[in-house]
Amino acid sequence: MNKLKLTIITPKKIVYEKEVNSITAPAEDGEITVLPRHINLFTLLREGIIKIKIDNEEEYFSIGAGYLETDGQEATIIVSQAYGQEELSEKMIEEAIQRAKNILSQATDEKTRQEALAAMRRALIDSKLLKRRKKTVQA
Repeated sequence: MNKLKLTIITPKKIVYEKEVNSITAPAEDGEITVLPRHINLFTLLREGIIKIKIDNEEEYFSIGAGYLETDGQEATIIVSQAYGQEELSEKMIEEAIQRAKNILSQATDEKTRQEALAAMRRALIDSKLLKRRKKTVQA
């Protein structure tokens, strides 16, 4: 089967670079799957979880909002943040949720409140990914 070269980039670094069979990502209009030889595509991504298939293996990343672009041979995902399954811990997620709750309780303006809500959303997405990892480890 043909493969697609995938690169995931954040403002800090290249997070991921491999040949993959498929990518499933949370686009603004709904979840999309990109396969080798996909038509040219440029789409907005929302916060969520990316599923990457390589042969019989699956890898997952928790991502912030960004973009996905492909020409069918290469796919580039540029996002505000990306965490692999192994980078997340329950402690880290709980601390992020607690920080967001503290900020929300003290927020005096709408901008601060929205930033805290966004941080909480990201922590909940990370939590979903962590639970997914536990299920696959137990199976």
